Amino acid sequence: MDNTADDESLGNKSRMSSQTILLVDDEPDILEFIGFNLAQEGYVVRTASNGREGLELALEIKPDLILLDVMMPEMDGIEACVQIRKEPSLAHCLVAFLTARGEDYSQVAGFDSGADDYILKSIKPRVLTSRIKALLRRVSMTSPAAQNISQNGIFIDRERYLVLQDGQEINLPKKEFELLGLLWSQPGKVFTRETILSSVWGNDVIVGDRTIDVHIRKLRSKLGDQHIETIKGVGYKFGS
Repeated sequence: MDNTADDESLGNKSRMSSQTILLVDDEPDILEFIGFNLAQEGYVVRTASNGREGLELALEIKPDLILLDVMMPEMDGIEACVQIRKEPSLAHCLVAFLTARGEDYSQVAGFDSGADDYILKSIKPRVLTSRIKALLRRVSMTSPAAQNISQNGIFIDRERYLVLQDGQEINLPKKEFELLGLLWSQPGKVFTRETILSSVWGNDVIVGDRTIDVHIRKLRSKLGDQHIETIKGVGYKFGS
């Protein structure tokens, strides 16, 4: 009996991601289309058709990322996100809105409810998967082990959005916080500008090198010049 096909299938499965994405939307076509594209990238995909069902399923499966529509029956996406953020067992979950609602007030409401990102449905599938990969890279930086370590006198608690330097709280805007968190997560590692842009700003957001430099300068002004080192022509690293 020829087991080549089975062996190849097992090999493919072994290379697949074990990360789980919960897709919550009341449009069956969206669930099918987006779910198919995510599954093709190797993610485990679960779906729900409204916010209440999504919350219940999230509590059951503890996904790595939850993609929420805004306008849904039973419980809308904003309320669902608020409830998700109240659940300690879902503290590790990333939440992103995937919606056709592009108004400024909708995006503000989304971020205020605790979302990590806000993505419009007009996004192309390949760009969406790249955006999701960038989001999920943050999961490895939010583990309990990473949260409880002080690096060079700096402590970051992502759940409480808190930065302490030598015991003193430092207030940082969202992008400065994310940039510091990325560099701080792996002291000594050089992060290229491309990695920083992808991880902090996302692949479909057009910003230049100047944007990174400005944020680095602001961080140095608040934390001191000694923590973040410039690697000329490459990027930045935290510590030595």
